[in-house]
Amino acid sequence: MTDDAVPDLRASDADRERVADILRDALAEGRLDMAEFEERLDATYRARTYGELAPITRDLPAAGVTAPVVSLSKDPANGSDWSGRIVGGEGSSTWAVAVMAGFQRKGHWTVPRRFTCFAFCGGGELDLREANFTEREVEINAIAIMGGVDVIVPPGVEVVVRGIGIMGGFDHREDGVPGEPGAPRVVITGFALWGGVGVQRKLTRAEKQRVREERRREKLERRESRRELG
Repeated sequence: MTDDAVPDLRASDADRERVADILRDALAEGRLDMAEFEERLDATYRARTYGELAPITRDLPAAGVTAPVVSLSKDPANGSDWSGRIVGGEGSSTWAVAVMAGFQRKGHWTVPRRFTCFAFCGGGELDLREANFTEREVEINAIAIMGGVDVIVPPGVEVVVRGIGIMGGFDHREDGVPGEPGAPRVVITGFALWGGVGVQRKLTRAEKQRVREERRREKLERRESRRELG
């Protein structure tokens, strides 16, 4: 979490690790070379405030730039359009609680119209990359007190952050990034006290592997072309 609205607040180890994860993804996808990765990773672990962390990933997709290699009109998990992921119904679950512990919702699950989660001296993860949605717009009400909640969304989904932080913060890096036509809209509300709610935009592992394979094939094709010209 590197909320620009609270640049002077002290960053936690978890905040630095979230930034490090973004850098590792960027290295794997070829957006950073090894020298850039090592330089930024060193800056990440030396950072003491949100304001120092924010510039490190500002030019990377997880910081709000839609990745051009992703087929934005398709679901990277199963190849269907977004309408196939808005399924109606009640949702798989409507709440989660972590008190000095953790919770996780990931994989193939259905996000309800309103999902409420609470983390006290603990943490939680809501991974929406392979999820279905009951409605076109869903709300995640996250309450974090001396704890944290991470929300992971796939490319193409619109995110609106409306949470309130006191001696804590909500991650606004993905707030305002335009969504794709027909894609779900995820509204994140709630309250953070001495804690934080982070928002990350990531590809699934399968999609990351597909991108790597595409880049590998492109490199091989360029090499073959150079050999033919030589």
